[in-house]
Amino acid sequence: MKNAKKFIWGIAAATCLMLATGTANAQKFGFINSQELLSSMPETDSAQAKVVELTKELEEQFTAMRNEFATKSQDLSTNLNTLSETVRKQKEKDLFDLQTRIEEFQQSAQQEIQNKQLETLKPVMEKAQAAIAKVAKEQGLTAVFDLAVGALAYYDEAQMVNMLPLVKQSLGIK
Repeated sequence: MKNAKKFIWGIAAATCLMLATGTANAQKFGFINSQELLSSMPETDSAQAKVVELTKELEEQFTAMRNEFATKSQDLSTNLNTLSETVRKQKEKDLFDLQTRIEEFQQSAQQEIQNKQLETLKPVMEKAQAAIAKVAKEQGLTAVFDLAVGALAYYDEAQMVNMLPLVKQSLGIK
């Protein structure tokens, strides 16, 4: 939803610029594939390595928990007829509790991996964005479209028109 709003805003702004400026003040636009840029940056590899290391650690723990569950489940089914009702109920409760812990661990691990990805890639993405802005300014570009996400990667605010107040006025919105 957020990217869609950026994309629509970018298209509207670019269209207005083209209509408003005419030929006397030609605008220059650029494009980039940010995913391609990020994958070519050496910092991305080290960031991804940290995520892979964490993922491996969490997968090992998850596998150990699943193995424990399988062992306890097999033990219960093998000895089901020989266990007293109290012992059987306790083992069933232990299995249920272990299953709950496994599910909670899995959810927590997925969130931790996502957080690690954001944490490690944020400086790389900021560096890429700064480089895009620098090159765009050097090239005198008004806007740079990011093909990877369908949004503006850079725009020169001084040469862009914020359409919101104009559109709201057109619609009679105060």
